[in-house]
This record gives sequence, C-alpha cells and structure tokens, in this order.
Amino acid sequence: MAIEAVIFDWGGTLTPWHDVDLLDIWRTYSSTYDDSRTEELACALHQGEQARWSQQFQTNGAQGTGVLEELFEECGVDTSSPQHAKALAAYLAEWDPHTYTDSDATALLENLRGRGIKTAVLSNTMWPRAHHEGVLQRDGVLHLFDYLLFTSEWETGKPHATVFTDVLYNLDVSAENTAFVGDRLFDDIQGSQNLGMRGIWIPHSTIPASQSTDLNITPAATINRLGEVLDVVLAWNEN
Repeated sequence: MAIEAVIFDWGGTLTPWHDVDLLDIWRTYSSTYDDSRTEELACALHQGEQARWSQQFQTNGAQGTGVLEELFEECGVDTSSPQHAKALAAYLAEWDPHTYTDSDATALLENLRGRGIKTAVLSNTMWPRAHHEGVLQRDGVLHLFDYLLFTSEWETGKPHATVFTDVLYNLDVSAENTAFVGDRLFDDIQGSQNLGMRGIWIPHSTIPASQSTDLNITPAATINRLGEVLDVVLAWNEN
C-alpha cells in the first residue's frame, strides 16, 4: 500500500528534543504572577502538570491532559487577571528556545507535498492552538500542513484511537496508506500501528518513567534524523 499521508508528532519530532528544567520554567511564571510565593506556586504547577501527563499515560489516552487554564485554576490562579496574562507570556517565552522546528523539516515537508503526499501534525499538548500555530508560523512551516490536531482541544490523547482517526478522516486517507512519525513508542508508534499505520520512530527523546513502558513495540522503521523520513516513504512507495 502506497503512503499517501505522513502525520507528525510535534515535540521531540518536528522539534529536536531538549532536556528542560520544567520546574525552573514554572518559576518564571510564578515569579511574574506573584513573587511572594514563587517556589510554592511553581511546585504546585509542576506537580499538577506531571500528574496530568502520568494520568494520560495510565489511561492509554482515554483521559487527556486538558488545558493549561484548568491547571492554573486548580492551583488558585486568577486566569482573568492582567498579571496572569503577563506571567503566561513570560512562561511561553521561556519555551521559545526549545520549540524551534528541526532544520530538516522544511525540505522534508516540501518534498512530501511535492509528491502529492499529505501532511499533518498530531500533538499531545496542554498549550493552546494559537501558540502552536504561532510557533509553526514563526518557523515558516505552518502552510506546509494539511491538518493540525492539538489534544488541548480534545478529551482524549495519543495513543487513544479517536485522535488518530480524526486526523485520518480530515486528510481523507486510510490508515494503511499513512505513516506516523514520532519519538515515543507508547504514544506515537503503538497508537498509530494499532490502527494499521506504519510507525517511523525517532528514538532521541528522554521519556519519563511515569510516561513510558516496555511494550515490545517494533516500529515499521527507525531513523536517526527527521530528513530520513523521505527516504523511508519513497522506499515503501517503490515496493
């Protein structure tokens, strides 16, 4: 079956993996929001965030992570306040150095689309769509995707079948004619291959133990850099 579409994970796939001090980034938010309780609020936000990711993992994506606003409200933040808006902007700015699109991405996406192969993003995230689209626009690749699904807009997340099937529906392709590229065996490769897609694994990311497990998953292909996706897809399409 020829590959007619390639779906990409975002963090750790379209963006190279970075080891990030997550608590320190939350300190940036907290010190801007209320510098009288920087450490207390930063720890609460960090713990709440990790609990959501762990729960998402434990439920196989049936329960998603929700959105940042829910996390803030759980930690007593007034999300309607000007100070929150200022703190959120500072928090997202701290992430900027870690969100730049892989240098292989533009040429890869242009080559795929030049061959009539559709492209999409499917990302497990708590961030709002507007921020993700802004990042992709900043890096000049937003226009190279036919569809974008961010699980901050969904009740479920990868590896749950619902998010994969929505992308397939909107691309108007079958699972058998689709490849999924991701850095996580559990979320990306297992989830996509369970539906009949071919998983392409980029094994560069540091996955927390609370969000990973050895499932004896064998990807359809394993690559060392993003640009190799094109060679894999072309080889499959020649057979």
